Amino acid sequence: MTFTLSVRRTTTTDPLARPLLDELAHEYTTRYGTADDLSRYPTEEFAPPHGTFLLLLEQGRPVAGGAYRRYDEHTAELKRIWTHSAHRRRGLARRVLTVLEREAAARGYTRVYLTTGPRQPEARGLYLATGYRPLFDVSADLESLGPLPFEKFLENPKP
Repeated sequence: MTFTLSVRRTTTTDPLARPLLDELAHEYTTRYGTADDLSRYPTEEFAPPHGTFLLLLEQGRPVAGGAYRRYDEHTAELKRIWTHSAHRRRGLARRVLTVLEREAAARGYTRVYLTTGPRQPEARGLYLATGYRPLFDVSADLESLGPLPFEKFLENPKP
């Protein structure tokens, strides 16, 4: 059975976002020993006009989410892209990316930047499959590199 998905623009403090962010924190802690990155930026950085935080909802429940914040005048930095473990392998993270990219382009950003960890091959695969260019040596020992940066240039929508 397939359900209709909806997008909810909200904040990282929305109680609806808590289960997703808690699971993301658990995943970071399991893979890296810490989830410090989740508290690195204030909620306001993921709010309009320079950012956004969104949830992908199915039957009113969050199944995926993501955000961007201003990195520089022309660049949005993607953060918090996550799919609930019970809903993976359905293309939901790709849908979140698409919405975030469109919104960033509509707000005038021409480039998207992000980093992912070396112990997240699923994320690395997603970004490579969706046109992101690695800003690191893909043949290097990824563990020795730390965060893995990617970029993608956006087309701004026509008026």
